[in-house]
Amino acid sequence: MTQDVPDPGHGRLAGRIAVISGAGSVGPGWGNGRATAVIFAREGATVFLTDRDEEALKVTAELIREEGGTAHTHLLDVTEPAAVQAFFEETQRQAGRIDILVNNVGGSRAGGAVELSLEDWESQLRTNLTSAFLACKYAIPVMRRGGRGSIVNTASASGLRWTGAAQVGYAAAKAAVIQLSRVTAVEHAPHGIRVNTVVPGQLHTPMVEARLAGQRAGGDVDKLLAQRQARIPLGFMGDGRDTAYAALFLASDEARFVTGTEIVVDGGMTARCD
Repeated sequence: MTQDVPDPGHGRLAGRIAVISGAGSVGPGWGNGRATAVIFAREGATVFLTDRDEEALKVTAELIREEGGTAHTHLLDVTEPAAVQAFFEETQRQAGRIDILVNNVGGSRAGGAVELSLEDWESQLRTNLTSAFLACKYAIPVMRRGGRGSIVNTASASGLRWTGAAQVGYAAAKAAVIQLSRVTAVEHAPHGIRVNTVVPGQLHTPMVEARLAGQRAGGDVDKLLAQRQARIPLGFMGDGRDTAYAALFLASDEARFVTGTEIVVDGGMTARCD
């Protein structure tokens, strides 16, 4: 995978302050967070980026700054409540407001209800669900003071259906992210805050090579890619840019009448009956 930059932007987020979690990447290429950060910056947003990996975060910020964009980076464990609260307080002090929040942290662990340990179950919920809850908890009061906001949570097709491997903790957490978005959307609609979910399918992101191949195909990346692609009616796998463009629509004023719903980005996989 290359670091080719997506098409030029058109200012759809000009002047906006956007927070994007998980904005690094576990390897070269377009993970969901990195692609979202670069595309949002190109569309005019000032982006506040978080990740636990300092070097990966630097790469994303450099891509943005090379194009003249503005990026601020913060090392952050989004499962730690005090750290998340402090981050949003500091971001408000620096920027004055928060217009957009993209919750993009996640990761799967193989195992069904019998095989998955309780420790791993709880870790999956913290990583994939509690992280989004905490960010919403501390970002929404800032958005309410500003009178508007758009939150985009990242779920997974695993939260909608069986996707080829038992990963019950991940699937349950991502299903819950969708409902978290719906409930939060209705509650905060009167405050001008929209909340939606992007639901990626089986994309070819750096995560495949870095982690999933070892879990799913004994380290055989080509085998895993073939298995994943075979499930996709369009016949090819997208990458993080496809997730990012869906998030861009939901974050922009083009989606001003869209809240409490999902965009599924999966090449038709979840529409299949087999």
